Amino acid sequence: MTHQKPPEGAPVGITPGADVARLCALYDGLLTPGSPAISPAAEKELKALANIFDLDAERPAAELWPYVRAVLVRQAPPEPAAASTPVEPRTVLLVEDDADAAADLTEALDAAGHRVIGPFHSAEAAEAATALHAIDLALLDINLSGEATGVDLARKLKSRWGMPVIFLSGDVTAAAHNAELAAAMVIKPYSGRDVLDAIARLEGA
Repeated sequence: MTHQKPPEGAPVGITPGADVARLCALYDGLLTPGSPAISPAAEKELKALANIFDLDAERPAAELWPYVRAVLVRQAPPEPAAASTPVEPRTVLLVEDDADAAADLTEALDAAGHRVIGPFHSAEAAEAATALHAIDLALLDINLSGEATGVDLARKLKSRWGMPVIFLSGDVTAAAHNAELAAAMVIKPYSGRDVLDAIARLEGA
């Protein structure tokens, strides 16, 4: 699933990860019971954001914002200084069922000094590997080969090991609905640099 081009009618300048602080300040009041309704222009902007992420824009704004917020906050780009700061090497579990993407990301992680466990294309194989290695961080696609999903695996990794998870997925709806499991999100299509920046953001958190 590709999320490169905003839909027709989307507000100019609204892109995934853009101006997150302004958007949170504008819409977080929706999460407070009894708060005043937002303006029609603000509601239009929110629905345009939802469309960019393939979320259900027909939901009422108060129901829609928590999902949009989860995606925006967890995939916000790092500050320029953070992107250039060296990151301590991590042992990273990589679960990605796209072979080309997995190979490219493995190369980028290796070049940055990280140790990669995997890549695995199924949650079952990845879960077995966690018993054999001390893993610092998991990079998980959501839709995988096999019966279990990346969401299922993320839930087990967090409950069993307290392992931080970054979702790597084009299934933004599933990622948003399970945002509490992820420390960050990287939306497909992604580059190795996108993932390394997400790791750097966790390091600085």
